[in-house]
Amino acid sequence: MLSILITIYHYNLLPLVKEIHQQCVDLEIDFEILTQDDASNSIHNLENEKINLLSHCSYVSLKKNVGYRENKNILVSQSRYENLLILDGDCVLPFPNFIKNYVNQIPDYEVVYGGRIHAEKAPSKQQLLRWKYGKFMEDQTVDQRNKNVCRATLFNNTLIKKSVFNRIKFDSSFKKYGHDDTLFSFELQKMNTKIKHIHNPVQHDDIDTNAVYVEKTKNSLDNLHLLYKKQLITKEYSKMVNLVSKLHTFKITYLLAVLYSVFGKFLENQLKGNNPSLFVFNVFRLTYFSKIYIG
Repeated sequence: MLSILITIYHYNLLPLVKEIHQQCVDLEIDFEILTQDDASNSIHNLENEKINLLSHCSYVSLKKNVGYRENKNILVSQSRYENLLILDGDCVLPFPNFIKNYVNQIPDYEVVYGGRIHAEKAPSKQQLLRWKYGKFMEDQTVDQRNKNVCRATLFNNTLIKKSVFNRIKFDSSFKKYGHDDTLFSFELQKMNTKIKHIHNPVQHDDIDTNAVYVEKTKNSLDNLHLLYKKQLITKEYSKMVNLVSKLHTFKITYLLAVLYSVFGKFLENQLKGNNPSLFVFNVFRLTYFSKIYIG
């Protein structure tokens, strides 16, 4: 009935799998939980090995790093059931009826996205940037997500039919972090896929440090530019690409690129500090993307 697929990298997945496993057992459904670590050689892997002791559960630690996208593709290829619940491992479940909420959607769906939330407080000052962006920019209600059904669909907490997934798959040719969901959801839109948004969130738990997230953001914007340059997405599908392309019409991108060249390090240092500003973060993203947009 349900294949639950969880990818991780350097994270203790056992508590999450135990909770999901118990929910599935209580529901008396046919299920499997397939988990895979992407060759992190983590100290957590000793705990993760215990996943194999649970019924209908599997844990594998890859010997060679294949990347976030291919990690998910592999798990899908190994799954038994048509109904796939794709999760990122770095989360916790806020609700005890998490699996039941998805099982209730199975009779009539193609894709269902449950959403994501962040904790009320940041874990530390050195994790404030990622937490602030998640809490105040990414977290959305069902009503907010329904304003742009496809673009609001992420793949950290998603029920999808295997037949739909296999028509797209994640493009593993992109090696840098970021915008996997943008390309996948754009393909779903092209296919006129039936997507439903529900309130069944996971809570993002493994929050990057400020310094790590600044670097990940640059990689993500590099990926976004590449997607647009290769015509894999339209400019209208991305708010950032659409905005910068309009600014480029008036040559404003050249000024923004100069601003990044002059003040980029200052912006990054502010974001890596103990009180990062979302306003500065947005300026940083806009100026950096303008720089790579004009080449």
